[in-house]
Amino acid sequence: MTELAALMQTIGANARAAATGLGYAPPEQKTKALETAADYLMAHQEDLLAANALDMQYGRDKGLTPAMLDRLELTPARIAAIAQGLRDVAGQPDPVGRVLSEWDRPTGLHIQRVSTPLGVIGVIYESRPNVTADAGALCLKAGNAVILRGGSESFHSSAAIHHSMVEGLKAAGLPETAIQLVPVRDREAVAEMLRMTDYIDVIVPRGGKGLVGLVQREARVPVFAHLEGICHIYLDKAADAEKARRVVLNAKTRRTGICGSAECLLIHRDLVDTLGAQIIADLIAAGVEVRAGEGLHHLPGVTRAAADDFGREYLDMIIAAAVVDDVDGAIAHIRHYGSNHTESILTEDDAAADRFFQRLDSAILMRNASTQFADGGEFGMGGEIGIATGKMHARGPVGADQLTSFKYLVRGDGTIRA
Repeated sequence: MTELAALMQTIGANARAAATGLGYAPPEQKTKALETAADYLMAHQEDLLAANALDMQYGRDKGLTPAMLDRLELTPARIAAIAQGLRDVAGQPDPVGRVLSEWDRPTGLHIQRVSTPLGVIGVIYESRPNVTADAGALCLKAGNAVILRGGSESFHSSAAIHHSMVEGLKAAGLPETAIQLVPVRDREAVAEMLRMTDYIDVIVPRGGKGLVGLVQREARVPVFAHLEGICHIYLDKAADAEKARRVVLNAKTRRTGICGSAECLLIHRDLVDTLGAQIIADLIAAGVEVRAGEGLHHLPGVTRAAADDFGREYLDMIIAAAVVDDVDGAIAHIRHYGSNHTESILTEDDAAADRFFQRLDSAILMRNASTQFADGGEFGMGGEIGIATGKMHARGPVGADQLTSFKYLVRGDGTIRA
């Protein structure tokens, strides 16, 4: 066994041991751990900023794109948001031990379905160091141990955040190995995690198409994943102009490097030379490159779209735009090019909105709202590990509730089966 394999086996064994007790840890202990971690993070934010400066230099030397550098960068405001996220998760109702349903049988049995932790979760992520806090907090809240493998770009930042999490665990009397961070940059650590069937119950990859595709192909344990956030906004003929201009600009430009950023604007044919033209002008004025399909080439400042410009996750100041005949045209386009992540319709027509909601099967569907709200924190979950676009177990924002399973508790009184 190699040195790295032995290290990963030790981490896995420690996680499995920690998970045994976390399943019945009192809610107050978990809350104290997260609140203490938040306090420690804020008290030592200068250390975190210094660690992040090392990562930012590493990222620049590596040639990361501006969008990826934005994902990596920490500021005092972002650190405060991470700490607040820890407190938000701490304040959520405890998801473990909830009675999900219960019923009596004619035989005299009383049956309950009760939420229970998944066990050990492996989280593999790239350049966003805040995932260290989000994933650690949500897994702990749901009574799970977690093994975190951050990206090489966020190595120092993730280590500093992880240190805060460990301080919280210690203060609460919980095992320090409940939240572990793989302490090496070696990519082989990812391959080792994907094979750790004796220790890890589910893998959650959070990153680009390359990472998630690799995990889905190679993992020997179940995976919660989405490949891409190819989010669409459909500008319906019954859209309110003021709402639409505000929402589209926010959906594209607020933060281009997140999976909820809008990547394609679909415009009802009747609005091409009026509201559609105005919104495209708004985007261009904000510095967005608009790659326009047929029917939009005459608009000032647009770039002609190539065939592969649709169905792409740009994560940059670029958006594709296309003309559709109606809501059914928008639905057909999204079904063909989408990734089942998040879609939004801008309309005052209830029937059009209902049709959009009913006939699309993306994990998140919105009306008159920015796709940037595709976030567990914005859903009131305190945070998220990611947005799952599959249909098994977890879907949409993966928060603490989604990191539980269930078991059946069956009570009788000397009851026997005839």
